[in-house]
Amino acid sequence: MSEPQITLFGPDFPFAYDDWLMHPSGLGSVPEAAHGRRVAVIGAGISGLVCAFELMKMGLHPVLYEAGQLGGRLRSQPFEGAEGVVAELGGMRFPLSSRCFWSYADRLGLESVDFPNPLTKAAGSTVIDIEGQTYYAETADDLPTIFHEVFAAWDSALEEGANFTALKAAIRAKDAARVQKIWNPIVAAWDERSFYDFLSTSSAFRKLSFHHREVFGQVGFGTGGWDSDFPNSMLEILRVNATEQDDDQRYILGGVEQVPQGIWRRVPEQMVHWPDGTSLASLNGGATRPGVSGIARAEEGRIRVTDRWGRSDDFDAVVATCQSWLLTTAIETEEALFGTKLWQALDRTRYMQSSKTFVMVDRPFWKDRDPVTGRQRMSMTLTDRLTRGTYLFDNGPGKPGVICLSYSWMTDALKMLPLPVEKRVALALSSLGKIYPDVDIAAHIVGDPITVNWEADDNFLGAFKGALPGHYRYNQRMFGQFVQKDLPPEQRGIFIAGDGVSWTPAWAEGAVQTGLNAVWGVMTHFGGATPVDNPGPGDVWDDLAPVSLPD
Repeated sequence: MSEPQITLFGPDFPFAYDDWLMHPSGLGSVPEAAHGRRVAVIGAGISGLVCAFELMKMGLHPVLYEAGQLGGRLRSQPFEGAEGVVAELGGMRFPLSSRCFWSYADRLGLESVDFPNPLTKAAGSTVIDIEGQTYYAETADDLPTIFHEVFAAWDSALEEGANFTALKAAIRAKDAARVQKIWNPIVAAWDERSFYDFLSTSSAFRKLSFHHREVFGQVGFGTGGWDSDFPNSMLEILRVNATEQDDDQRYILGGVEQVPQGIWRRVPEQMVHWPDGTSLASLNGGATRPGVSGIARAEEGRIRVTDRWGRSDDFDAVVATCQSWLLTTAIETEEALFGTKLWQALDRTRYMQSSKTFVMVDRPFWKDRDPVTGRQRMSMTLTDRLTRGTYLFDNGPGKPGVICLSYSWMTDALKMLPLPVEKRVALALSSLGKIYPDVDIAAHIVGDPITVNWEADDNFLGAFKGALPGHYRYNQRMFGQFVQKDLPPEQRGIFIAGDGVSWTPAWAEGAVQTGLNAVWGVMTHFGGATPVDNPGPGDVWDDLAPVSLPD
């Protein structure tokens, strides 16, 4: 019998969201008297849409507000004139362990393929270019000894610092008590220490050279280099590894934006109160409302939401899935709606910068073989040059290919921030030209390039959260806000959700899970409950809640 699949089962809150979501008894219900009552959902990204979809199925009336584009950072920008050929500006690779996310994607019938990550079969070949030395590999065995030393040291560091094999076994078995027994001491030990600290103080890496750590920063594990994450809390990295968010990733053909667009238009198989054929789109008159400019308490405990054009409506509950900084910058939010400790957490959230630049090419020419060396003409490329990561996408027979010329983070992304797209392409081609001097990439480019810097978008102010050492307490406050039984009345009825509230920022599964938390919160706010045989996250909160660290 094969082992059960690893899922995003904790480790901070070891609750099986996938089991709850897919249980035949459903997520729960609200009293018939609550049917049709309106809930404002601020932000139509994957978290807001999942939350709204499940609330609609219970008979509530979610009203969606969106300041930018439906889908949030699941954004697939099409290249002009090429059907189904897109640039994935936000999320683009989705691990199989993201079971809740895939439950929605699969119901929409979307086709996916293995993502061309470094050293995977889907990539075909990988080139690592560091300090002017270029290494070509079709499997990890093709790489020189130093890379294998780095990989072995990383595995050893995980065992030494995180009891890694035992932790993954407990997550795989969905053994909540065992996960907590292993993970909670790790939280206390590593919350205030960085990713780089974890590496540099591990026995395995102490035996190696500084250059080994440089190589690890460039090549990393799974999807590539991680040196931009070196200042982050080590807990961020351990969560990704332990739940295999960086393994077995898939790419959705035609663009991941089909998922949020599909949820928006989908008619549920089972639903109460609403007539057959009802969807989020039809309930909202075919369009989301504009961005929100204000949130305040109204009469009789309701919450008033004001949009950017001055229209105000009162709601029985509100779910805010926007990035937390917007609650203090773009949205005038009444301070009494959240406690001071939560406001501090929302304000201290730190976002990562990210930049991507894409071009469409006439065909996947990189698969051509050099007649002399037998190597592919171009490969998935990791480098310490300006491009950092270059990914190659084959869209199938007869279709143009796409190259993500540059995928960079933090300071490398900031280098791109002031530059127009043409300059970004020129710089990327110049860097790649030093790695592939005999390949004329520009000769294959068709159409106009596409680029993004998420920190330049005033609806985001960054790509996603990157918790620094000491941020665990902030994340704990935000994640647990959906359980409101102990909150004063003036703080009830508004729920926060979204990627930045999750324990695994940058991964859609975390955003989906916090959206499901808000479903439970809103349902109980209206006097509803989960089925006896399918308890929800709030029902088991007292037993499974993330460990508390002393202030």
